[in-house]
Amino acid sequence: MVSGDCDLLVVGAGAAGIAAAREAWSLGLSVRVLEARGRVGGRALTGHALGAPMDFGATWLHAAQSNPLVPLAEAAGLSLFDHDSVRDSRVWMGDRWAGPREMREYEAAERAWHAAVRLAARRPGLSLAEAAPRGGFWDATLTHWEAPVISAAEAGEIDLADYLATLLNGTNLLPREGCGHLLGVLAHGLPVTLEAPVERISWSGRRVRAEGRFGTLEAGAAVVTVSTGLLAAEAIRFDPALPEQVLAAAHDLPMGLLSKVGLPAAGEDRLDLPPFGGLERRVEEGERAMTFVAWPFGRNHLEGFAGGALAWEASRAGEGVLVDLAFSELRRILGARAMRALRRDAAVTWDWGRDPWARGAYAALRPGRGGAREALSAPIGGGRLMLAGEACHASLAGTLAGAWLSGAQAARHAAAALRPRGVPA
Repeated sequence: MVSGDCDLLVVGAGAAGIAAAREAWSLGLSVRVLEARGRVGGRALTGHALGAPMDFGATWLHAAQSNPLVPLAEAAGLSLFDHDSVRDSRVWMGDRWAGPREMREYEAAERAWHAAVRLAARRPGLSLAEAAPRGGFWDATLTHWEAPVISAAEAGEIDLADYLATLLNGTNLLPREGCGHLLGVLAHGLPVTLEAPVERISWSGRRVRAEGRFGTLEAGAAVVTVSTGLLAAEAIRFDPALPEQVLAAAHDLPMGLLSKVGLPAAGEDRLDLPPFGGLERRVEEGERAMTFVAWPFGRNHLEGFAGGALAWEASRAGEGVLVDLAFSELRRILGARAMRALRRDAAVTWDWGRDPWARGAYAALRPGRGGAREALSAPIGGGRLMLAGEACHASLAGTLAGAWLSGAQAARHAAAALRPRGVPA
């Protein structure tokens, strides 16, 4: 049982929760973190079932030049690898690989696609689907990449202005040991109670009280870092209820889904794909496909990605469907050779859609619902109650960096609410 008192209660030990707890400690506050899962990391999970680290959730440290996790990882002695420096993408045209000329045309079409989308942003309230060019040879492929693959949602479900505001720039770094491992290192020493899901938070009085199977814990303020999927479902009962605009913001930021599958090699055949070789397929309008990254760090497995509607359909269909989709996609491109080169029986997946503490991968803003991220992260009760997470960040949404910065900012707001007026920080 958990009991006692602290300055700041943090709900959730993912990136936002770990950042909030570390920030509060640096400000001299006493902290307690309650985590529903039996591990820290949230939607960053590094598995080892394939004999080497594989991230099933958050994978990259995006925008590395300004990402606060990069110096923290380096200070911890973790190895970071520049994925962009070795990226080697190959595109299947239906009966052959795209040649050099076609790849140059693809790159030119990508520039034109982004220019058209930016131009359309002059009209407010559009979805990405309404802005994206259509009819060009590569347009459907580019929209598929930017929506379900990158944003984890279909283009018609994504607000155009928010999509542009959250475009990522800079280098993408990979922690060799995995992002889940990185968060575990950064959580070391924090007062985290695992397997302690919070069922109710009361914040009407001078203190905030959390209740659950773990018992009762009171604090001067609380930072809640659960996903918008849990907030919208009201999986935690707030007393009084969350402000109407905050709950509306959670509904306006529904969870998208990006699912990964790891396929181990059956022998020495590497399918003529280099380490970190990217594999995608040109698609027509309305068509869905998976994408792949081969043999990361020269390891003996291939990683597949399914996003948006395809991922949700696989999630609802049940265990094993994502593996079937991956093999179907690879057979379409590589033929029976893929079936021999990879082991179906040892494939591994993680379904964030069916994860009760996530209910999706990361949030995409509904079209025309601008301001939801700001509403979700605004102080509640004078700052004694704060929400934080990737969905709360205006420019780094969907990333570990966004979650981390959001958690630290929420902790600072909470700390300010705890200080008597006139007392300096």
